[in-house]
Amino acid sequence: MTVVDDGITETLAAMGPRLRAAREQRGATLTGVSCATGISPSTLSRIETGRRKPTLEVLLQLAREYRVSLDELAGTAPTGPRVPVSPRSRADKAVLPLTRYVGGLHAHKHVLPAVDAPPARPRQVSHDGHEWLCVLYGRLWLALGDQDLVLTAGDVAEFDTRTAHGLANAQPGGPVEYLVVFGPQGERLRPRTPPVAGRGARRPHREPMDRGALP
Repeated sequence: MTVVDDGITETLAAMGPRLRAAREQRGATLTGVSCATGISPSTLSRIETGRRKPTLEVLLQLAREYRVSLDELAGTAPTGPRVPVSPRSRADKAVLPLTRYVGGLHAHKHVLPAVDAPPARPRQVSHDGHEWLCVLYGRLWLALGDQDLVLTAGDVAEFDTRTAHGLANAQPGGPVEYLVVFGPQGERLRPRTPPVAGRGARRPHREPMDRGALP
C-alpha cells in the first residue's frame, strides 16, 4: 500500500520557522512562552528549528498564545489583497517582519529606541541558527561572546547564534535601525558575485572596543 504524503511533511517542516516568526512578532521569548503554555523551552526550540514535529495539541496552544490561526501556521490561509504589516512593539524595541510564514531564511527590521544614558552590557542569549545583520542608522552595540563591537551605518556582521550574543543601542539620544536575516537551521547568505576590482571590500564590522570606551 502506497502512502500519499500530499505535502504534509513539508507543511510540518515549514511550521517551525513560522512559529518562530509568530513568536518574534509578539516580542515573546522562549521562556515567556513556556511559562504561558507549560511547554518546555527546549521543546519549543526543537520545534522552531525543525528537530521536532509539533503535535496538534501544541499547535493549538501556540496558535492561541500567538493569536494566529492554524491556517496561517500551515501556510494555507486564503490569499487576498495584501495588508501592510505593522511593526510589533516591545518595551525595548520594535520589530517589522519582512518575510512572513516562510521556511528557511527569514528577515526582520529592528528599531531600538533612543536611550538617555549609556546602556549596561546587553543581555546575551544563545540558540541554534545563523544570523546576518546590517546597521542602517545609528550605533549598534553587539556583545558577541567576550567581544564588544560597535557597528555603524553600513557595517555588517554575521555569526553562529549558538555563540552568546546580545544587542543594544550604543548611542544615547538617537535610535538605531538594523536588518536581521536569520537561518534557524544554520542557513546562510551566499554571495554570488566577486568583489568589484579596484574597490576595497568594506570591513564586516568595527574593530573590538573596550567596554569603557563605549559612549
